Amino acid sequence: MTGWLSVALLAVPLLGALVLLLAPGALRPVLRTYGLILSGITLALALVMAATFDHGRPTSLQFALDQPWIPGLGLRFHLGVDGISLPLVVLTALLTFLCFGYLSWGRPRTPGRFLGNRPRALVFTLLVLEVGMIGTFLALDLLLFFVFFEVVLIPMYFLIGIWGGAGRRAASVKFILYTLLGSVVMLLGLLLVWARTGTLDMAELAAAHGAGMSRSVQILAFVAIGVGLAVKTPMWPLHTWLPDAHTEAPTVGSVLLAGVLLKMGTYGFARIAIPVLPEGATAVAPWLGAFAVAGIVYGALACLAQRDLKRMIAYSSVGHMGFVLLGFATLTPVGVNGALFANVAHGLITGLLFFLAGGIKDRYRTADMPSLGGGLLATMPRLGSVLTFAAIASLGLPGLAGFWGEMLALLGAFQPASGLPPALFRTYMVIGGLGAVLTAAYFVLMLSRVTHGRPSGAARQREPQPEGETPDERPVVPLGSAESLAGRPATATLEAGNPTQRIDDLRSHEAAAWTPLVVLIVLFGLWPGLLLSLTTPVAQTLLGALP
Repeated sequence: MTGWLSVALLAVPLLGALVLLLAPGALRPVLRTYGLILSGITLALALVMAATFDHGRPTSLQFALDQPWIPGLGLRFHLGVDGISLPLVVLTALLTFLCFGYLSWGRPRTPGRFLGNRPRALVFTLLVLEVGMIGTFLALDLLLFFVFFEVVLIPMYFLIGIWGGAGRRAASVKFILYTLLGSVVMLLGLLLVWARTGTLDMAELAAAHGAGMSRSVQILAFVAIGVGLAVKTPMWPLHTWLPDAHTEAPTVGSVLLAGVLLKMGTYGFARIAIPVLPEGATAVAPWLGAFAVAGIVYGALACLAQRDLKRMIAYSSVGHMGFVLLGFATLTPVGVNGALFANVAHGLITGLLFFLAGGIKDRYRTADMPSLGGGLLATMPRLGSVLTFAAIASLGLPGLAGFWGEMLALLGAFQPASGLPPALFRTYMVIGGLGAVLTAAYFVLMLSRVTHGRPSGAARQREPQPEGETPDERPVVPLGSAESLAGRPATATLEAGNPTQRIDDLRSHEAAAWTPLVVLIVLFGLWPGLLLSLTTPVAQTLLGALP
């Protein structure tokens, strides 16, 4: 099949964003559904791509488009997908659609405020962000990959800086500075590869397996490219921008940042760094494994010390991405399979967790766990049950999607690729296993603080604030007060010292946005072969030329 489908995946959200610029007034009456329809069309195209993909040839680049882009420099507009990129394209389209649904289906506080502050700008920002995210996974030219890799930074910067929390400006500046500096280093590595090989075509470079580049050049290029990818992943100790960005970002920003943007960094290791620079990968792998397990343990310990729910989930991403990097560091099909599986599983689970954290913060105007008062299962049993499900999925319970990636990454470390020190990687496996135990500990602690026990009455609730609206300064209203109950529907009653205390349970738009994630987490947990059948042949191919 021709590459029209790949182009359409980029064209639909891009044209939608351009129309918002050219005809802003005409779209104002339909703005509530505009982004939802466009992201729904994009998701439908991604599902068509998945359905028509030749699953018998996952190593082949399909839906390819290869046209001259800048002929004078030999640059080409080269797009396509294989078993590595297809799941991430579908994941990106799904999460973007669910984010628009979460925004559009929610109950507005005042007429016309369904998207909160600056609704047209918010829709435009999310559409441009979707173009950059999908383009990163479709690009097969190094410079085109870099362009899409950078496109996402500006809309995410504005998403945090305009629609974020009280510390949004500092968080957005920190995000853009870290990621831009990392990207500069990565660009130097890409240019070094270009200078030594004379091509930027990823397929050609992967097939050459480092031909034309000496071992020292490959090591230098791998380090430079790896640093840029590690910042986006994020790898310890280049992670410090992440907790602030997640804490201050609006709910949809946190979902897309954790669910997709972090995967762009790890995807770069599988698409570029390892297959293009095999000798560099072998030389740097022990160091990559060391940083990976340090991140696993550090992320878990940092989570144990957090009071803020969103910040705890952000630090958990540092640990989970550590398992992905450990899988890549083993340079084995088992480990790489684990890394690729964990990429998708983390996007589903952490996306759900940030949706839940946003729902809780929307009700209580705080994500401080001790201040919530506990007893969420008593006050909001359906919301508390979904939070419990997401937590046990994230800690790696067998039968759910979070288990397979971590297990395969640790198994790959037990028997790393030839040329790597087995004793060292088995040490990494033990440390990673300790990190998995600590992961269970901090999620159990979180559940004990938030969902279990008798409600203390310390929690507070304010009127629902539409996503993307800057928090106002009105005083917090205690739960159960006349002010909090006036004119508000209630679906649950709190009976812990105050029988009149009422609070909203799971809302219809939340259930609609979160149910697909719950279903996929269970599906991939019970049937991991759905993903592994795509990634296993590709993992074997990209590791075929390792020394």
